[in-house]
This record gives sequence, structure tokens and C-alpha cells, in this order.
Amino acid sequence: MLKNKCVVLGVTGSIAAYKIASLASALKKKGADVQVIMTRNAAQFITPVTFETLTGNKCLIDTFDRNFTFEVEHISVAKKADLVLVAPASANVIGKLAHGIADDMLTTTILACKCPKLLSPAMNTAMYENPVVQDNLSILKKYGWEVIEPASGYLACGDTGAGKMPEPEVLLSHIEQHLACEKDLLGKKVLVTAGPTQEALDPVRYLTNHSTGKMGYAIAHAASLRGADVTLVSGPVSIAPPPFVNVIPITSAQDMFEAVSAHAAEQDAIIKAAAVADYTPADVSSEKVKKKDGDMSIPLKRTTDILKYLGEHKHDGQFLCGFSMETEHMLENSTAKLTKKNVDMIVANNLKTTGAGFGTDTNVVTLITREGAEELPLMSKEEVAHQILNRIFK
Repeated sequence: MLKNKCVVLGVTGSIAAYKIASLASALKKKGADVQVIMTRNAAQFITPVTFETLTGNKCLIDTFDRNFTFEVEHISVAKKADLVLVAPASANVIGKLAHGIADDMLTTTILACKCPKLLSPAMNTAMYENPVVQDNLSILKKYGWEVIEPASGYLACGDTGAGKMPEPEVLLSHIEQHLACEKDLLGKKVLVTAGPTQEALDPVRYLTNHSTGKMGYAIAHAASLRGADVTLVSGPVSIAPPPFVNVIPITSAQDMFEAVSAHAAEQDAIIKAAAVADYTPADVSSEKVKKKDGDMSIPLKRTTDILKYLGEHKHDGQFLCGFSMETEHMLENSTAKLTKKNVDMIVANNLKTTGAGFGTDTNVVTLITREGAEELPLMSKEEVAHQILNRIFK
């Protein structure tokens, strides 16, 4: 997703500088051209050789280094940069950037950059909360910088509080949000449902299914990367929520109905990827149901059909996409839902198809519309997510 994108990493004097080695490596693995610029203080915490080994590019420190190709180094780096991230960003460098001071390779390069600029403060809590530092951060925001809020936790100085640089995975997600995809869905609102529901029998037991939420989460993430305003209504899952997405956690089918119906009217597209229970216990015991001799029968009642409700209340211009997992007669059963539930597209798959089951990182789906059915080959769920979005917003 970052192939041929030039990412400039500005590393300043902070103990957190060692973490940027992992970030540089991750960016390189994703195909990015990574250029690291260090301050002299940063070189006290991690050596330039580390970054040069990981990125394959010379690590820049000295503005007047004579060992270079004949070009104005800081200008040439600034011109090819697609994004700049200063991390860790010390209070000293934050102050320089806020007031246009350009007295080293890092600050002179950044002053010449016209690309998106991100900054991740890392310092002692008292320094971070100092009004001067906060004023400088406000100035940078006014100039269009994105400030990644520091995490709270135990700091190297022994204090506990705000000022800790987020982990490299978090910084990477911010970079990907800017560079991974064209923002062709900017201004669109997309609601995605994902995961299973849990229907309580008593305080101990519940009915559920094998859904892991991976497909729905992949769709929500893909839509967010492409610029959409994404709401994800999620049943209980064990995977991390995608970044930059509004997640609404729910438990039961009724919870999901209430959350979806409350947000449906404002959406440009609704993608129902969740595996919602069709039935729920008719009565929920307030106490644990005790084991008895003989068999047990559990009376069930129908849950609200969320997809049917959405089809009945769909407004003009809204795209409604449902999912259908089958074990037999996939095309016939899934096609019937198009008319019965007034949806625009059904994404169908067969549980028995290799690579298309619950919990896998791949999927084999057939996209069914009123114009016909299109079977896609085996793909990663991320690739399937983009194909679904391409069909919805074609």
C-alpha cells in the first residue's frame, strides 16, 4: 500500500528514538522509500548506521556534510517527500518548528516540505503539560500539522503520565491513513456491521456463532483508508478495532438492531457483514439454569430481521449490501434475498469452499446484483473489501 511512497522520518533526542527503528523497518517492508533525518542529540540514543541498514538510504544529520551527490540535500529530500513524521519529537524541536527556526538538517528540510506533516511528542509529563509546549503544539496545528497524542504510562524518567510516544504500529497506522489509498470516498458515510451476536440464556450461557469479524473489520478499515467516515457496529470479537473508525460495541441482535437503526438514515452505504442470530431465547433466566436428568428444550423466538428493516426504510441514493453465508444452494438462496429484502447487492460465500470459512484471512465471494452474479477468485479479506467498495461506489 505504500509502494514508491517517500516517507521522511525526523528523529530527535529522546529515549524513544530506538522505537523508530521498528517503524522504519515496517515501512520498508511495505515498499516505502524511507529517508531518516536525525538531530545530533538523537544520535546519542541510536546510531545512524542502524537506520541506514534498515532503509538502504543514507541517514542525514549534518547540513554541511561533504559526502553527498551534487544537489542541495535538504531541498531534494523535501521535494520527493510524500509525508513527514517527526517522532519522537522533543520539546526543543517542537519549539523550533513552531517558530520557523531552521538551524540543522531536520528543521531546514521540514521548512521546505509541502507534503502532509505529522508529529509525535515524547517527553516528561511536566514538560509536555508546560503551557509553552502546549502553545507551540497549537501553533503547529494551526499551520496544518497533525499532532499524534502521546500515550500515558510509565516513562523512562520514572514518572507516570502523558508524554509516552505511541508504539510503532500506531505511528504506522497514521502514515497509512494518509498514504495507503486514494481518498475516493472522501465525504461518504459508511456503516459496517461485523462479528457475531450473543443471545443470553442465563447469566452464564449464551447462543452464538463462529464469526470472528475479520471480513467486516477489513471492510471498515478499507473504507476508512479511502477517506470515508466509517461507523462500525461490532459484536464481541477478539481482534483490535481498525484505527480512525467510530466503533459501536454491541452484544445481542437487539442491541445491533438498535445501533444500526439509530445511525442508518445518515449513511450513503450500509454493509451488513455481521453474523446476526436469527433466533434468541424466548425467556432469559435471571439465575443459572441448573442441570437436570434427561434432555433439555430451549424455546426460541425470532430476532428482528435487520437487513429487511433497512431495505424497507432505505432512502433514495443509499446503497444497501448484505452478506449471505451458505453451505448449499448458495446462488439460489442468496439471489432470493435481493428482492425479498430490497437490497442492492449480496456478498455470498460457501462455508465449504476452501479459504472461505470463519476465521480465515482469505475469502472466496460472489457479488450478486440485479444485473447478475460475479464470482471473485481467492483473495485476502483486505482485497475483497476493496472489491466490494469498488462495486458500491462505482
